[in-house]
Amino acid sequence: MFSEKSIKRKFLIQLVIASATLIAIFSIILYNYIRISMLDDITQNLQHTATEYIAKNKQKSLFSKKDNSVQQYGQDKISVVIRVDKQEGISYEQYVKGDSEYLTIYHPYNAARSSYLKIERDITGTKALLKKILSSIIFISFLALFLILAYAMFLSETLLYPVKQITRKLARMNENFLEQIEIESLPDEFIPLGESVNKLIDRIQNFVKYQKELFIGTAHELKTPLAVMKTKNEVTLIKDRDTDKYKETLKINNTTIDEMNKMISSILEVGRQEGAQFEKPVEIDLVQFLKDKSKDFNLLAKGVNKTVEVDFEPEKYCIISQPTLLTHILQNFVQNAIKFTPEGGTIKVKSRLEGDDFKIEVIDDGTGIDESQDLFAPFKRTGDKGGAGLGLFLAKGAADAIGATLSLKNRKDGKGAVATAILNSKNYCPIDDDLEDGRPSLFSSFRRG
Repeated sequence: MFSEKSIKRKFLIQLVIASATLIAIFSIILYNYIRISMLDDITQNLQHTATEYIAKNKQKSLFSKKDNSVQQYGQDKISVVIRVDKQEGISYEQYVKGDSEYLTIYHPYNAARSSYLKIERDITGTKALLKKILSSIIFISFLALFLILAYAMFLSETLLYPVKQITRKLARMNENFLEQIEIESLPDEFIPLGESVNKLIDRIQNFVKYQKELFIGTAHELKTPLAVMKTKNEVTLIKDRDTDKYKETLKINNTTIDEMNKMISSILEVGRQEGAQFEKPVEIDLVQFLKDKSKDFNLLAKGVNKTVEVDFEPEKYCIISQPTLLTHILQNFVQNAIKFTPEGGTIKVKSRLEGDDFKIEVIDDGTGIDESQDLFAPFKRTGDKGGAGLGLFLAKGAADAIGATLSLKNRKDGKGAVATAILNSKNYCPIDDDLEDGRPSLFSSFRRG
């Protein structure tokens, strides 16, 4: 009915075993309690009968011929017997005679003569009643187990329904048909799963969207210069020209080829970045990582008469991530800031801990951006600084791979733009105050802030 890997099968087996064990224990305890209670009532009643009989006959001779005869006393048979083998005190015997079962009490009657009052009671009806009670308990136990099994199947269906609903919806999806899951209708326990699936769907939608734009943009970006080169060559070849004209055409074509090579290099970088997403995550002191990269960026900025200022907080912050992808993000932000900051300007690189998230900001002194455009789409360019328009697209892909969030907005004072990367605390790891070889230890203690 179910495969060995089925959650429902495992749930039902475990529930049935647990329920059967509890029912068996409860049934045994209940039956023995009833049996002991009924037999105890009989023994107490026999004791009361013995005491009552002795009290009524205390004026008679304690031992006479008449005493040895069997007398019917209500539902019991009473006689006086001599038992030298019996220890002092009251004792009981239970035995079967024919189709009947009896319980006998031996009550001390005359100590001097070692005589006992023997009272015999037929308990066949009680035993029959106990058998009926046992049969009823067994029947009710099996019925209860069946009902528990039926309820368990209903319960498992109820518990697994949200998962099945999500699974069916995902099974119907493809890259051309992606829909968000309505988490409002999910139980509280499945809301995190629904949110995670929706985030994954968002990433897939963005990936498909940007990949289509990348392919279309690539074709457009390469087709246009090729068409220009061909036209230029055809015009040049229409009639004979002097050597300088040919040289001029060749130089223009070489410049165009160089631009195309840059474009192809940027497109290849997209492929390399997709390969970097399979890089094994490692522990990184993110603040030290920023300090090391900032030294390289400062040298780059000084080469064009600009300055990089840093302001990093806290002193240490460890994450488990992929250094190559982090470098893609930071490098793109800083290079863009250097590109659009005027000569003599300053680029600021800051980090802050906001709640449980680590925030990195790169602030430039440029002319700002057009916030109405999706600058993270491929081949989106701003300003007149040139470029392939793939830098921010690469940064966005890297951020999606490590679970970071990127944004690009104008400064509030209108004197430039702010590129922001927020790394989620899910990737946080403890860090030691004393790092060995600059590498943090996952098992060391760290107090943030």
